[in-house]
Amino acid sequence: MSQNKRHKFDAAGLDLVEEQRLLLQQNLDAEKTQEERNRLGQFATPTELSIEILNYAKNLLPGSEKIRFLDPAFGTGSFYSALLRSFPPSQIECAFGYEIDTHYGISASKFWDDGILNLNLADFTKSSSPVLDREKFDLIICNPPYVRHHHLNTGDKTRLRRLVTSKTNCRLNGLAGLYCYFLLLSQSWMSPGGLAGWLIPSEFLEVKYGHEVKQFLLKNVTLLHIHRFDPKQTQFEDALVSSVVIWFRNSQPKPTHQTKFSFGGTLTNPEKSVARPIATLDSNTKWTWAYVKDSQSKAHKKRETELRLSDLFVIKRGIATGANKFFILTAKQVFDLKFPQECIKPILPSPRYLELDEIESDQCGHPKIEKQLFLLDCNLPESAIKEKYPSVWNYLQTGIEQGIHKRYLCRHRSPWYSQESRPAASILCTYMGRFSQTHDSPFRFILNHSEATAPNVYLLLYPKPTLAIRLKNDVQLLRSIWQVLRQIAPNDLIAEGRVYGGGLHKIEPNELAKARIRKRDVFELSESTDGVQLSLF
Repeated sequence: MSQNKRHKFDAAGLDLVEEQRLLLQQNLDAEKTQEERNRLGQFATPTELSIEILNYAKNLLPGSEKIRFLDPAFGTGSFYSALLRSFPPSQIECAFGYEIDTHYGISASKFWDDGILNLNLADFTKSSSPVLDREKFDLIICNPPYVRHHHLNTGDKTRLRRLVTSKTNCRLNGLAGLYCYFLLLSQSWMSPGGLAGWLIPSEFLEVKYGHEVKQFLLKNVTLLHIHRFDPKQTQFEDALVSSVVIWFRNSQPKPTHQTKFSFGGTLTNPEKSVARPIATLDSNTKWTWAYVKDSQSKAHKKRETELRLSDLFVIKRGIATGANKFFILTAKQVFDLKFPQECIKPILPSPRYLELDEIESDQCGHPKIEKQLFLLDCNLPESAIKEKYPSVWNYLQTGIEQGIHKRYLCRHRSPWYSQESRPAASILCTYMGRFSQTHDSPFRFILNHSEATAPNVYLLLYPKPTLAIRLKNDVQLLRSIWQVLRQIAPNDLIAEGRVYGGGLHKIEPNELAKARIRKRDVFELSESTDGVQLSLF
């Protein structure tokens, strides 16, 4: 390397180098649309975070031994820039990078023409890992592309799943994003005892496809630390994604090993931190409890004094119409279009239009709320609609002209304009939400006295048969149950659901079904020949 290039990477010149790299990143990003970058999962790591991650890595590596560095998703080199800041040149034996997108890779290769970096313009997942241990890498740091599974074509997904299975004996779920494949494939590139730090979305902690990833972290490597950033403080300016940093060594874990879990703040100065024995970690469960529960034993032991909501309710998502603007109409539209009552039913608006958590009903069963909406719902064939309800038939023709009938959900229904069966539910829960000044929980339980059904931004709680009988005979019981549901601690619901960047929380029907209430608040259970009976405590 020439004297000028050596000076370029002296301590005095590193700030200027990073400024120039950020300008390069900005210019290259501007040449792509936001939609294209989202589809390809290209979100550059901020400088401060890159430096913190490499400084943390330095504390985990032994002394001043030389290191071989690898970044499998190089971009313009945010981590490599941080490597040069955190480690003296004498300690860096070599540095390798892979970048599949030549839009970034060619420019980055020219920018980092320093004699240290070996940047390969190639797909990391199609590249062969070194055979000899001495050629493998002591330090892998990566922010892999956040490409969702539906953006992976069938051929690539099949290839990747087979490759991961052959390398790790783990068979990833088909819903796994590209970052999961990167993470698991990296092990074959690591030297024995090598260190890896991965900046990835936190959703694998909570979703079903994360089972295999967690199993890998528990069985194939020694999981050192998982730091989860506060979802309300996203790490990327151009992506609403909740992030974690995962640290592991390429070694088999000892039975007594404990993994550090931290939350909020920064990687080196978190708001919360706790060590969990790996024996208490189960790849089949969410790991959110490690952050929001005070004791892991409470999260895993059967609590005799509590009921799951699934003991009381069948929980379903609200109606997914496939085209809300076409199928959900205002009262004025219904009047102007002269739609008959037989073809419409009341439907609740988005929760943001509900000021109160209790919905009263008028004499027609319509909700007493300001924003009155109606769902077009008719199962008759078009020929019968044309003869009996010409105004509805004419409206459906406008939908065909707009191509509504060809949309995914519509074309899988028969007839295409029919809707799912979702009777009005007396109790609903919002599907997603955030903490706010008016709500101390991201989820709201709503008591519905009307005959209005609900769209898929709600979860509908239908009482199971035994409870339904009791509700008919005890008009106050419904309100008592509703009040108990509203008293569920927000963290208990959050632990069952999932969280996204910006602090957006979501909960699916099967997740809400696992939420618990105290039996003594409302019920006690007893077995009988007729099945489970409910009686007020």
